Amino acid sequence: MATTAKPSPSDYTTEAQSIITSLLPGGLCADQAWHKLAALTDTVGNRVCGSPSLERASSYMLSVWQAEGFDNVHGENVTVPHWHRGNEECTMLNPRLGYRMQILGLGTSIGTPEGRPVEAHVLVVRNFDELAALGKAGQVQGKIVLVNYACDWSTNPVGCYGACTKYRGEGASRAARWGAVAYLVRSLASASIGSPHTGMQTYASSKAEDQIPAAAVTVEDAEALARMQARGEDVVLRLSMGAKNLPARQARNVVAEWRGRELPDEVVLLSGHLDSWDVGVGAMDDGGGLAISWQALSTLRALHWRARRTIRVVGWVGEEFGGIGGRQYFDDHREEKVVLVIESDMGAFRPRGLSFSGGEEAASVMAEVGSLLGGINATLVARDGKGYETDTQPWKAVGVPGASLLSENERYFAYHHSHGDQMSVLQPGDMDLAAAVFAVTAFVVADLDEALPKGDERGEGGKGKMKEEKERRTMRKGNAGSGLAVS
Repeated sequence: MATTAKPSPSDYTTEAQSIITSLLPGGLCADQAWHKLAALTDTVGNRVCGSPSLERASSYMLSVWQAEGFDNVHGENVTVPHWHRGNEECTMLNPRLGYRMQILGLGTSIGTPEGRPVEAHVLVVRNFDELAALGKAGQVQGKIVLVNYACDWSTNPVGCYGACTKYRGEGASRAARWGAVAYLVRSLASASIGSPHTGMQTYASSKAEDQIPAAAVTVEDAEALARMQARGEDVVLRLSMGAKNLPARQARNVVAEWRGRELPDEVVLLSGHLDSWDVGVGAMDDGGGLAISWQALSTLRALHWRARRTIRVVGWVGEEFGGIGGRQYFDDHREEKVVLVIESDMGAFRPRGLSFSGGEEAASVMAEVGSLLGGINATLVARDGKGYETDTQPWKAVGVPGASLLSENERYFAYHHSHGDQMSVLQPGDMDLAAAVFAVTAFVVADLDEALPKGDERGEGGKGKMKEEKERRTMRKGNAGSGLAVS
């Protein structure tokens, strides 16, 4: 049954509280998001681009969404890279003979020549300036270069990532230009227990002289090698990597909707990315973001509420290789009337609110939406432009209002892109609260009398957002008087 929509978010206090209550302990939908994600990761595991496991994950998601009764459940084809890690081994020959270092090859890296190990002396540098200076002096030729850039993660546990990504993303080709035979980088990690952290890297060109094997080492090993060099010791490593770049494959963005009762062609989009790296199980990055988006839709369905506009969930593929699925989706759907894009890709931890990108009028509306979340202390609507989300950036760049989850994610980069990205990182109660933020925001914006105002063609902060995306590629109550529809 459809009733009249409301003019202001402040008119949705009762609806917001009902959504929140349903996700609190003992509520109708409590603990569902975590267990849904656990079922995915336990069944499929990690989901790297081009792998059979990513395709299994897409099929799994479409199957469970169809069984849950969502509308318009389907997949949309995306061509994605297919990089295979292969066997990896790094052994110290001097001074600690036989010490086996833990490494993870970087995405798109080539393997060692003809599958044979490379044995070479190590040169440790702190940054690219040191690399260039030593390269000009002829001291890089024939060496394995290690960049040991140390950011103060203790005081900047999230922001340091942006300062470090160039060393992971660009370092291999920079070292190759000076004659290095392989490239190692200190893991981009806010904390470490001897586990390396992988991620994307990009060669400067397809020329052989720009391409050498590239891998991440643990924080502990990077610091140890730096100390050895400082003492004047001759460090020699044997590195073997079986990495290969194989022909591209087809993958699928996965889509489900809860159709609008009056304006089904206008869309509020919730999202997270389905692909992950090939270590851990991709629970935090970014199964959690997809799970809370999914749970928002599940909660509205459980309450039998339909907003005026359609609420759509998309699970992106190819995010870890530069936002490929998000860009393809934008290209295919840019003529649709999308009124708000929401994404979570920085951990589904206890929420503080939302980061928002849009014009002044839209920001004012979103601040009112945020005030509905006072009961769970998630009222913050920040316009700081510090999100790392990639897949919704094309929409924001053309003025579509966008939001991302703000959460207590200071631990995020301790697990990011590592074997530690497991279900134990996330907590059911935190995910429920994050899902409540998404569900309240999506429902209220989708049900308002007027669509959220669109910004200008750049989007508020649009140029900066697209710069962030480029940098990242180189290296993220239902009742009759409630205004609801019962389905």
